[in-house]
Amino acid sequence: MVKTFAILYGIVFLAIGILGFVPGVSVPDANGMPMLLNIFMVNTNHSIVHIVSGVVFLLCGFAGSGASSTFFKIFGLVYALVAIMGFVVGNGGMIFGLISNNTADTWLHVVLAVTMLWLGFGASKTAAA
Repeated sequence: MVKTFAILYGIVFLAIGILGFVPGVSVPDANGMPMLLNIFMVNTNHSIVHIVSGVVFLLCGFAGSGASSTFFKIFGLVYALVAIMGFVVGNGGMIFGLISNNTADTWLHVVLAVTMLWLGFGASKTAAA
């Protein structure tokens, strides 16, 4: 199951990262910041992070459940940190001075962190039992 989710996450992250560069899908808001689907604030760095994450998710998914589980643990912790930083910098802030952020991004990062941590730590235990 973890392997399948890694491949699914990889496809979604890759697609979202690519869509961040597509005119019309990513449009500027009133302040000139690109908004993906008119909801999520993105910039070049943000989209590149999604593309790289998607590629690594796919590689781990194709490598097997062990690699996928480890990656979900690591990225779950990373996304938890990114979510916390999103709350710190607030709406319209820049996480680590590189990645654009708004409230929708922050809450999506919270959901991603929780699901990744569950897949990394909980799903493998549930499957083993």
